[in-house]
Amino acid sequence: MSPETKARLIIDAKLSAAGWRVQDLKQINLGAAAGVAVREYPTDTGPADYVLFVHREPVGVIEAKADEIILTFVEYQTERYAKSLWRVQATPLPFLFESTGQVIRFTDSRDPAPRSREIFHFFRPETLAGWLKQPTSLRHRLAEQMPELPTRNLRECQINAVSGREASLALNQPRALVQMATGAGKTFTAITSVYRLLKFGGAKRILFLVDTRNLGKQAHQEFMAYTPPDDGRTFTELYNVQRLASSAIDPHAQVCISTIQRLYSMLSGEPMDDSAEDLSLYEVQQTASQEKLVVYNPAIPVETFDFIIIDECHRSIYNGFLPTKVHNPPQDYA
Repeated sequence: MSPETKARLIIDAKLSAAGWRVQDLKQINLGAAAGVAVREYPTDTGPADYVLFVHREPVGVIEAKADEIILTFVEYQTERYAKSLWRVQATPLPFLFESTGQVIRFTDSRDPAPRSREIFHFFRPETLAGWLKQPTSLRHRLAEQMPELPTRNLRECQINAVSGREASLALNQPRALVQMATGAGKTFTAITSVYRLLKFGGAKRILFLVDTRNLGKQAHQEFMAYTPPDDGRTFTELYNVQRLASSAIDPHAQVCISTIQRLYSMLSGEPMDDSAEDLSLYEVQQTASQEKLVVYNPAIPVETFDFIIIDECHRSIYNGFLPTKVHNPPQDYA
């Protein structure tokens, strides 16, 4: 079996796990499911490895490569298929993927400055359909539709933190570290960013990740007390905030507060003793054999959260729980 054939077998399995119906061209039936991935679909520049159809309409292309291939070197091939003239519509297909099976890169061509990024898994058909219904992409809104930050009642360090974070997002730099002194109002600053991402950025759901249950309670209290500068209502009167205490995510929740321990339990399906949330993993000495492998869970797909805000990240990430692979949302970390 060739390396590329092996890659395609893994890609087929991942597409199926994400809700796609994978078909050969000879057995094509675009009405078989909401999302259909057709192998070796013909275009006027040659057959594309996969063309993705949602509700019978082509929306994306996947270029499959062997493991040793650097995927950024073959993006031009995916783009060529997306711009081919085999369709009635003149607009290029918006969603471009390159994959070795093990690694997946994704580009949304509707972004102001389209650039590929590595993602953990393929998105569901429903997700791509929802993105297509929006007039602009999330990164487009972050770059061009975020209003000036009201500075009333904000400290200078908080203004710098929120403004700097939004500036990095506008430049398509999705990961940022905000370092503030003790007592400077880190959680308040984070909630200010969350509010603006929801209201002006059009984010669907944001994960607020902590390392102990006590920190989660404190964060929830601060969300309930927070009143934005442009509205007299509190945050929780405007948006649904859920502090996860079970394995179920409220479909109406726009902010989910969770410990790392509970999130891993949800993703892995492993049961968890509630007392595990009371001890910071920063305080636990762990060995390499205790590293946790995060796998794809169709019940909590990668697009569940648009952003992840990690509170006390120096405790939770750099010295504590360090998974072998990170559950990577489609959009951004904070």
